Amino acid sequence: MSLAPFDRTANKDARAAAEDPRTYALGYTEGEFKRLTLQGAFIRDLTEDVLRRAGIGPGARVLDIGCGMGDVSILAAGLVGPSGAVLGIDRSADVVAQAQRRAVACGLDWVRFAATELDRFSSDEQFDAVIGRLILLYLPDPSATLRDLVRHLRPGGIVAFQEYEMSLCRSVPDTPLFRQCRGWFLSTFERSGFEVDMGTKLSATYLRAGLPAPQMIAAARVEAGADSPVYEFLAATLRSLLPVAERLGVVTAVEVDIDTLAERLRREAVEHNSCIMPPTLIGAWTRTTVPGANSQRA
Repeated sequence: MSLAPFDRTANKDARAAAEDPRTYALGYTEGEFKRLTLQGAFIRDLTEDVLRRAGIGPGARVLDIGCGMGDVSILAAGLVGPSGAVLGIDRSADVVAQAQRRAVACGLDWVRFAATELDRFSSDEQFDAVIGRLILLYLPDPSATLRDLVRHLRPGGIVAFQEYEMSLCRSVPDTPLFRQCRGWFLSTFERSGFEVDMGTKLSATYLRAGLPAPQMIAAARVEAGADSPVYEFLAATLRSLLPVAERLGVVTAVEVDIDTLAERLRREAVEHNSCIMPPTLIGAWTRTTVPGANSQRA
């Protein structure tokens, strides 16, 4: 599939692929679109820090893969400004359409979106950076994907990704309902064949892709109290995962009681004065090698 630079048109092949949920455990429902928006706000500052550290700034042309509702694309647009440009790509035509509407509502006319499978994406455009958040964990061979994407970067271009380290998700004290939810999350992702600890595997993934060793940083939200958004965030994530969790025999809808889950998590945390840490996010960034020069680090 070939895309003209910043082309918004989704062809029939891309739409058909978008309706195939095999490579995205959380699905393509209205509820998931809302969850993505909640997630975007919940971890926005953690992602912005990584993009700034990576060196993304005014005038850069950025490719955001697995863009979802466009949160990272819109965040990058704020960093590059109107002298730059951002293209977000995702396999779901529906989610791409919503991302485009959000960008228009924000007045960001230098952001465009397109529906395409990653292995079908091509463009004559050269980008200054390729970025992504919570996308490599779903790919069967993330190193091969990075090798392919680097073709679209100018020499010395930035490669910056942020992924979860799910095993570090915890509550102190370790309370029963939270422990159950953590187990449901991990079991569903593991049985789906996805990488629950992609964050700590980013360095090896970059190296296998032929990239210079990245700089890395770990960050996490730490939540407590009745007013924290973490309970809605956890419940919304499990709501999106529930059809897959049931199909894989991890848990049933009756056991989860999803409509009351956020409030039950809240009551438990308040009762035990819990400190809750959702999955840690690990960011990694590097630059492609400039011919005739030593590898660069942002």
